[in-house]
Amino acid sequence: MGGRAGAVLAGALVVGLGLAPGTAAAQMPTRVGTCVATTISRIGTRFSDKLVKPKGDGIDEGTSVDLKNGVYGVSYAYIDAIARSRVGDRVMTCLVALPTGCPKGDDRGKMYTTTNLRTLDSWTLPDSQHMCGGA
Repeated sequence: MGGRAGAVLAGALVVGLGLAPGTAAAQMPTRVGTCVATTISRIGTRFSDKLVKPKGDGIDEGTSVDLKNGVYGVSYAYIDAIARSRVGDRVMTCLVALPTGCPKGDDRGKMYTTTNLRTLDSWTLPDSQHMCGGA
């Protein structure tokens, strides 16, 4: 869905959640099931600030995305939905899972689902390449 219908739906999502259109929430969601509006501040790979689609047998450097509110998402795979996004796009990001059984002080492994309000594409990524207690 794109164009005017997509823009109307995106606006309805923001207004429906009680968030003013055009504003980026400064906080990260902290409880599972909570969502905040923010914007994309960086798109890249796990190693660089330039996201490049792997070609044939080329090395896949994965995908990473930073949001203005501090949420970070990373994948070992190339994510088309993130590649179609742009820095500055408004997004809605929701905390969907928290890690359990982690060593004290290691909270890696939070999972966020983010929806780009311009493209209406969504992705779900962890906040770290490794879950808590991992490498």
